[in-house]
Amino acid sequence: MSIIINADSRVLVQGITGSEGRRHTQRMLDSGTAVVAGTNPRKAGTTVDFDVVGYGPGADLARQGRVEIPVYASVAEAREATGANVSVIFVPPAFAKDAALEAIDAGVETVVVITEGIPVADATVVVDRALARGTRLIGPNCPGIITPGQCNVGITPADITGPGRIGLVSKSGTLTYQLMHELRDIGFTTCLGIGGDPVVGTTHIDALAAFEADPETDVVVMIGEIGGDAEERAAAWIAENMTTPVVAYIAGFTAPEGKTMGHAGAIVSGSSGTAAAKAEALEAVGVRVGRTPSRTALLVREVLGA
Repeated sequence: MSIIINADSRVLVQGITGSEGRRHTQRMLDSGTAVVAGTNPRKAGTTVDFDVVGYGPGADLARQGRVEIPVYASVAEAREATGANVSVIFVPPAFAKDAALEAIDAGVETVVVITEGIPVADATVVVDRALARGTRLIGPNCPGIITPGQCNVGITPADITGPGRIGLVSKSGTLTYQLMHELRDIGFTTCLGIGGDPVVGTTHIDALAAFEADPETDVVVMIGEIGGDAEERAAAWIAENMTTPVVAYIAGFTAPEGKTMGHAGAIVSGSSGTAAAKAEALEAVGVRVGRTPSRTALLVREVLGA
């Protein structure tokens, strides 16, 4: 089982002809993802060619070798021609809002915005449009989402873990990778990076609700960070709705007050938004909180008896 994406997902890459889009499309193809189209109005009618080697656990042996991905002028055209239901966006910040709105308006079910540095005002417009249209928006400024052995949308390395029993939702890309690696012998249902900007499409609560509904997810790892109150709100939701065990890690226990730490949303003012306050709120509702990533992984093993 999985959440949001699976082996049937058909992925469209907005920005496939750029260096980042091309590089990560190669990685997605190698991990077995069904990338079916790309968009670039200036290069419509061409193809982007890849030599698929299939190193990931989900690699489709039938697709190994030369793969030609058609490039279309618009998302609507690409979706009509290929049946794409997931879009991943690799375009510069100045163009990301329009790219995301185009995908949403074309009826794409899930839109993953990898781009970082998008203005908050632009992100707010995109999130509002996604909510209005019923589109699942992931990001911006995120590593994307991976269901090991089935589908990988974004920049997450596919060869550091395999399918298993753990669900993971995280504000941080690098911490996502670390926990995936430390728990690789158990494996994951789905790993979701929601992004660390002040405004994002999918929240911790959205992800927790999806994992709660997945019978194959036996424990959820939630990675938060200083700043804002998303983790406190997640704690309140967990208390009322969650039966699946949750283990958490909050990045920033040693962060100095008033400093932005990596992500635009990770800034502390006074006692609000500190790692200690978030950990206290989570522990008060029965969530076990690790003080380091490695300790968090050990707590997951204790919960699973693994």
